[in-house]
Amino acid sequence: MTRRFLAGLIGGVLLLGGLTGCGIPERTEVRVEGPGPAAEGGATNADRIEPPLRTAADSTEDFVRNFLAAPAGEPDRAYERVRQFVEKGDRSRLQEKRGSEVALTVVRLTKNPEITTNLEDIDVTITVQQVGRLRADGVLAPPEATETSYRFRLRPTLESGDQTDWYVADPPTVLLLSVDALEDHYLPRPVYFWSSDRSRLVPDQRYLPRAVPEDRRVSEVVRWLTDGPSEWLDRAVSPLPDRTQLINNATRTDDRWEVDLDMPGEDRTRVDQLGTQLAWSLSWLDGPLELKIRNQQGVTIDLEQRRQERPLYNVEGTPQRFCVYEGSIHPLLYPGEPVGSVPVAEAVNTSVVSAALNRAGTGVHAALVVAGPNGRKHLSVGRGFPPVSAFERSDGPGWSTVGRPVWLRSAAAHAPVGLFVADGRLYRFDGRAQPSVVSLNVPGSVTAVAAALDGHRLAVVVGGVLHVVAVTLDGGVLATGPARRLPTLVTRLSAVDWYDENRLIVAGSAAGRWALYELSVDGALEVALEQDIGAPATHLAAYPANPRGGQFGLAMFVANEVAFRPGRPPERIQREQVEDVTAPPNGVRPGNPTAPFFLY
Repeated sequence: MTRRFLAGLIGGVLLLGGLTGCGIPERTEVRVEGPGPAAEGGATNADRIEPPLRTAADSTEDFVRNFLAAPAGEPDRAYERVRQFVEKGDRSRLQEKRGSEVALTVVRLTKNPEITTNLEDIDVTITVQQVGRLRADGVLAPPEATETSYRFRLRPTLESGDQTDWYVADPPTVLLLSVDALEDHYLPRPVYFWSSDRSRLVPDQRYLPRAVPEDRRVSEVVRWLTDGPSEWLDRAVSPLPDRTQLINNATRTDDRWEVDLDMPGEDRTRVDQLGTQLAWSLSWLDGPLELKIRNQQGVTIDLEQRRQERPLYNVEGTPQRFCVYEGSIHPLLYPGEPVGSVPVAEAVNTSVVSAALNRAGTGVHAALVVAGPNGRKHLSVGRGFPPVSAFERSDGPGWSTVGRPVWLRSAAAHAPVGLFVADGRLYRFDGRAQPSVVSLNVPGSVTAVAAALDGHRLAVVVGGVLHVVAVTLDGGVLATGPARRLPTLVTRLSAVDWYDENRLIVAGSAAGRWALYELSVDGALEVALEQDIGAPATHLAAYPANPRGGQFGLAMFVANEVAFRPGRPPERIQREQVEDVTAPPNGVRPGNPTAPFFLY
């Protein structure tokens, strides 16, 4: 470090670059209507990124940023890396833990750090939102800390010649990791567990340090699987048999990987299913993998071929856009996109407020929210070969407000199950449209629900706050696990849907404006998609990016009673895009398309 650092000691308060004054990260890349997450063709040591060194900064701003990235990397060296930033006399303040107990305190900066110069040192105050605890197993667990700010000092030390070095004095007792450092120094790597009925795979978000060498990344992923799922998913998935563990590290000869496990009570079916778990959990690898049990011949799979043969999700066909126009479902026209016919018979396609249509093999499951003569809303459910004409209607007086219904894809085709929100409560319904209340054990009014493609994870908005919850279906009976609250700077949430396997699209208020944000399933990473949509989004529907569905990331929403698809600026959905409608007579104002959704 040179004399350029001395300029950082002058000027009072200095602000860390890369953040806007409103407190929201200036991250406005739009991923709508474009490709979803793509698998890497093959990891190499060239993509390894080590955490920054103490001497790597050219300014006090950089030093603070690097200090908040210092614990990144392999967990067993986290304390050593942070100690290099701290004055020797203060290193004992760090509450050191070892092995699996190592956890980093992940924080989101809610405003620019305050860096104030004094006569002998520099005061630093960072104001934060607690995001979670990044554990050694790659899980970002819910936060335990409650601090909203941290203070420490930077003490300049003159080294040889004219160079000046900084050390941290009075450091926080925990290892702080910023969400920016999480994004820069870790690879999001979902691992997959079989659902509780072992019928489908459910993703579990993890973070792999970029500092881990390529040849050890396979071993890390296998250990994540043997250690079991994240706590919030535990009720919905099936772990490997107790005491399953990796024998030595995974090895590679040429392009062939070998994994040797001690797996009590294994059988051919479980070993084969584990092979499918590994194929998807190691999605960046191709070629053969030999899975052995206690060094005995098990199963050899071609990773890419297994992924092709055993797709993750039952997503049928290309998504098609629909909307509700003047009380009926109609297709939406977009250049280059397929246009389908309405799979609901004309006789029952009336008084529709919103709808959820799912393909189920050659049939369709249809859930319609319909308006009654007294203004109350009811649920109407039908299924069969399109166009579906036989519908059953919910009993009772109906509800004043009903949100968009969703289907659970984990349910059997002959016994469909769905969810909807009405008058502040979450309901389950079946093929006979009979609703029953679902308890989330979270105080507040429920305003939105969305179901992931796997059918075992829900996103719900309760009291304007976002939660995720795992669900299971046992004989058609729906059971929920404990809800996990997601940290986000977006407040007053009004709508949510799944945008890919482990990301959500949410509507709410950010920096005083109504906006759309993309948010990771653990709340760590958030990106602005639309920073000003003018009004709260009252309806939001997405087609989630996924390996089976062509890697889309599509969304449509309604704000101020006008339907849009995101873009820069948002693109209004015009009446002319609505198929099978006639122009109104002269002098009659045409209606607006409403409640857009995807059929897939």
